[in-house]
Amino acid sequence: MKWVHFPLHPETPQEGRALTDLFKGRSEEEMQARQAQMKGLMDQEGLPYGHRTHTYNSRLAQEIGAWADTQEGGEVMHDALYKAYFVDAKNIGEPDILLEIVEANGLSVEEARQVLEQRSFKDAVDEDWRKSHQYGVTGVPTFVASGHGVVGAQPNETLEKFLESVGVEKKEV
Repeated sequence: MKWVHFPLHPETPQEGRALTDLFKGRSEEEMQARQAQMKGLMDQEGLPYGHRTHTYNSRLAQEIGAWADTQEGGEVMHDALYKAYFVDAKNIGEPDILLEIVEANGLSVEEARQVLEQRSFKDAVDEDWRKSHQYGVTGVPTFVASGHGVVGAQPNETLEKFLESVGVEKKEV
């Protein structure tokens, strides 16, 4: 599996944006219902999910994720960034928050700081964004294999059927 980054609301300022602003025109009841629905879906899959009031720009987090993929043990950053954003409602657009997450997960804070200051993984993420657009990605997560895709958080059974449909053989664990 390879992570490919996607620009979900790239216009979001670094300080974030209130969800009530992002989804202007939706009633408070509708927003609470959507939050409850998402929480229910996450609970069904055993995934933690907190209550968010803001969305944050994930561009720098994506660059840190791309860097982490080049580091031994760096795969932990994807789950850590998910938890920071979706469970702890942290602003993953803030460099200091990202460096705290890096440190908490045993990666080099100094290297991560250089990545953020020099934007050394900017081109890699730009390429991912181009690839996402080529694939027609409209939401996250999106799973792509053999030119076909499934959009959105899906039950394991749906993902298994998708993989079977593109010729992936099931492995016994």
